[in-house]
Amino acid sequence: MPELPEVQTIRNQLGKLIVGKKIARIDVNLPKMVKLPLDKFRKIAVGSKIKSVGRRAKILIFGLSNGWSVLTHLKLSGRLIFRKKSEALKDEDKKWNHLVYYLNDGSRLFHNDLRQFGYVKLIETGKLNDFFAKEKLGPEPLEKNFTLGDFSAILKRKPRAKIKQFLMDQQNIGGIGNIYSDEILFAARVYPLCKIKDLKPTEVKNIYQNIKKILSEAVKLKGTSADLYLDAFGREGDFLSRLKVYGREGQKCVKCKSIIKRLKIGGRSAHFCPHCQRL
Repeated sequence: MPELPEVQTIRNQLGKLIVGKKIARIDVNLPKMVKLPLDKFRKIAVGSKIKSVGRRAKILIFGLSNGWSVLTHLKLSGRLIFRKKSEALKDEDKKWNHLVYYLNDGSRLFHNDLRQFGYVKLIETGKLNDFFAKEKLGPEPLEKNFTLGDFSAILKRKPRAKIKQFLMDQQNIGGIGNIYSDEILFAARVYPLCKIKDLKPTEVKNIYQNIKKILSEAVKLKGTSADLYLDAFGREGDFLSRLKVYGREGQKCVKCKSIIKRLKIGGRSAHFCPHCQRL
């Protein structure tokens, strides 16, 4: 968290808010978040124009006019909040601020992060493909060229993997995390600990279709504010009310009225309905 829908929401918003503006100044209050010497970071970034805002998996990419890109990973609790010059600061702008980008029109972009797991990197734009190749990120699930055949082929590489963990592994598919893997598997009626080799063809198809459906719906509703996530305007996402299992341990299933349960898997939690998602 934030996952693909949240990061894509921020990307969509910032693409309209900051592209074409110059970075006039950068305040760094937590140097460890910037994964290069601060002098070099400022020398390259300050004075450059923001040409584009992109996304790869859960990583935001700010393309600069000087041939470099700023990569920002929000990890568990990071936020990027934009404020106009005339806009008064709000409480969420003042908490846990580690980087502040001042733009040439007086607007500001606040990068705050309670848990401090996020990072900022500078990569030459021409070397982004090499960087992401080294990260071994999986395909983008919402791309039109990500087909059921592609998904099936990826699954076959790890037949003994548990499907919940498989979906969250960024080297398999980019952008899916704890929230949406729970929701996808519930919609597909698949038990989270089911091994890939035991999935039926209809279940594989259902998982694939719900990856597309649920992630797309979450993007339209600007993400899920189940924890600290806020969009670029400092607002909560609207997908929280659509959650069927994530965060609903002990509550009744919306379909069968059984009690939603939670189990631990690889240090993470999986929420599921024991009736709708039986092995």
